[in-house]
Amino acid sequence: MKTGMTILAMMISLNMCAQQRWTLKDCIDYAMQNNITLKQAQLTKQSATEDRQQAAASLLPSLTATTNQSLGYSPWMEGVNVKKGSYSGTYGINAQWTVWNGNKNYNTLKQDKLAEMQAEYNAEKTANSIQEKIAQLYVQILYMSEAISVNKQSLEASKKNEERGQMMVEVGKMSKADLAQLTAQRATDEYNLVNAESNLANYKLQLKQLLEITGDQAFDIATPAASDQQALAAIPSLASVYAAALQQRPEIKNSEVAIQSSDLQIKMAKAGYMPTVNLTGGVGTSTSSRSSDAWGSQMKTNFDATVGVGVSVPLFDNRKNKTAVNKAKLQREQALLDQQDQQKQLYSTIEGYWLDAQTNQQKFRTAQVNVESEQQSYDLLSEQFQLGLKNIVELMNGKTNLLQAQQNMLQSKYTTILSLQLLKFYQGEAMSL
Repeated sequence: MKTGMTILAMMISLNMCAQQRWTLKDCIDYAMQNNITLKQAQLTKQSATEDRQQAAASLLPSLTATTNQSLGYSPWMEGVNVKKGSYSGTYGINAQWTVWNGNKNYNTLKQDKLAEMQAEYNAEKTANSIQEKIAQLYVQILYMSEAISVNKQSLEASKKNEERGQMMVEVGKMSKADLAQLTAQRATDEYNLVNAESNLANYKLQLKQLLEITGDQAFDIATPAASDQQALAAIPSLASVYAAALQQRPEIKNSEVAIQSSDLQIKMAKAGYMPTVNLTGGVGTSTSSRSSDAWGSQMKTNFDATVGVGVSVPLFDNRKNKTAVNKAKLQREQALLDQQDQQKQLYSTIEGYWLDAQTNQQKFRTAQVNVESEQQSYDLLSEQFQLGLKNIVELMNGKTNLLQAQQNMLQSKYTTILSLQLLKFYQGEAMSL
C-alpha cells in the first residue's frame, strides 16, 4: 500500500513538473545545477583544491615506517648445532624534512592557492557564459512566440481577403488571375507561420539541451508579455558598465591572478640557484634467528637512532636554472598581454551590447510609428478594395508592408530588451524578464 502511494505521489510530482512553465530564473537556476560543462569546470576546481592541500601537507616532515622479513639458507656452514636456515627481520621509522630550498615549497603552496582561485574564476566564467546563452535563447523564444501571433493575424487577414475575392469572382467583379494572387498570398502566410513555429521549436530544443533536459521531458517556458516600457528603459552609460565589469567579471580577476602566479613562478625558478637543506632522522632495530638472544633482547640490543643534515649546492646545471628564470619572465609578459586582451575583449563585448541597445531602441521608436501608419494605410486599402477602388496589387503591397513593419518592430523591441538585460548582467546584476 505504501509503495503504491509513493508511486502515485511521484507521478503527481512529475506531472506538475511537466505542466510547469519555466521562467528565465528557473532556467538559470536549473542550469547552474545540471549543466555538464559547468560541472566539469567545478570538478577542475575541486582538483585544484586537492593540489593546494597536497602542497600545504608537503611543508611538513614525511614519516615512513619500514620492515623487512627474510629467510636465509647457508648449505656449507659447519659446526655443532649450526642451523643452515635462518630468519631475520629489520624494523625502522625514518623521517625527512626539507628545511630550506629557496622558499620553493612555500611559493608552490602560494601558486597552488592561486591556481585554485583561477579554477574558481573559470567555473564562474563558464556559469556566466551559460547564463548569457540562456538569456539569448529565452528572448528569442519570446520574440518568436509574438512573431507567430503576428503571422497568425496576417494569415487570418489573407484568408478573409481570399474569401472576399471568391465572392467578387462569383459576381464578376474580380478575375480568376487576381484571385490566384490572393490564394498565393494566403499560402505564403501559411508557409511563414510554419517556418516561425519551426524556429520556435528549434530555439526551445537548444534551450533544453543547454539545461541538460532529455528529449522525452515536457518543457515550455513562461511567456510574459514584454512591455514597450522595457524596451524604452534608460540605457546605462558604456563607461559605467565597463567600470563595473572590470571590478567583478571573473575573466578579469583570472587574468590578475595569472600575473601573480607568474611572479611566483619567477621566484621559484630563481630558487634553483640556492642550496637545499634537508633534515633526516630514523630509528631502527633488527632480529635474527642465528642469535641465541631472545627476540625482545635483540630488539633492544640492536636498536639504533640516526639524525643527519643534508646540503645540496648547485654548481653547474647546464643552464637549466637560467632557462627556467628566463621562461618564467616570458610567461609573465604573456600574462600581461593576456590581461590586456581580456580587457579589450570585455570592452568590445559590452560596447557591442551597448550599441545594439542604442540602435535598436531608436529603431523601435521609429517602428512603433511606422506600424501605426501602415496599419491605418492597410485598413483604408481594404475598405477601398472592397469598393473596387483599389486593385489586388495595391492591397497585397499594403499587407506586405504592414507585416514587415510589425516584424521590424518586434525584432528591434526584443533585441533592445536582450541588450539591456545583458548590460545589466555585466554590471553584476541578475537578469530578469
